[in-house]
Amino acid sequence: MREVGRVVAITLAELEQAVRPGITTAELDRIAENVIRKLGAVPAFKGYHGYPATICASVNEEVVHGIPGLRKLENGDIISIDVGAVLNGFYGDSARTFPVGDISADARRLLAVTEESLYQGISQAKVGNRISDISHAVQKYVESHGFSVVRDYVGHGIGTAMHEEPQVPNFGPPGRGHRLLPGMTLAIEPMVNMGEYHVKTLADGWTVVTLDGSLSAHFEHTIAITADGPEILTKV
Repeated sequence: MREVGRVVAITLAELEQAVRPGITTAELDRIAENVIRKLGAVPAFKGYHGYPATICASVNEEVVHGIPGLRKLENGDIISIDVGAVLNGFYGDSARTFPVGDISADARRLLAVTEESLYQGISQAKVGNRISDISHAVQKYVESHGFSVVRDYVGHGIGTAMHEEPQVPNFGPPGRGHRLLPGMTLAIEPMVNMGEYHVKTLADGWTVVTLDGSLSAHFEHTIAITADGPEILTKV
């Protein structure tokens, strides 16, 4: 899990360097696939339930599962890039939202709050806690800053499959759900909207957007529960 987590982390670092006004989301997809394969891994999303690409590239009001294509990024956009890889039968999954050129102060705040909410959730991923302790920490932090957490999509267990039990929501009261045990591996992934939390799926069957058209951000890490606290596996 550490090895495949490193592949995902390196891929996102390469994509961060490539994100700029004028680049297409398809070009970012090609970069990601080349990096993943160069590191000896295989893209986990490509072909998964028929998904056609290596990354999910979700721009502005797109929440998750945006399909890369000919769209050129513009100054002021934000883009959420979700990367998955498989290596030696194990899966890694991570996402980050990047600014494109100069973005608004509100957009910068959305990115900062969403990223910090991920770490607030990770801080509760301790042996003896329960799944919803993670969920509650994310929701409490996000809502204290006036944003909303998406309800329709959640984090998940991960290991020898991309999506395993248990589900890891980003909302709810603490003290519920599975007890966290050493050796568990989870993908924690807050999806945060600037406006209301309601979303819808576009006609392509994949791209999820905010119902009110507001901006959305997405940050994710694969972590391991250890006796010494949570270990982030998708960090370089």
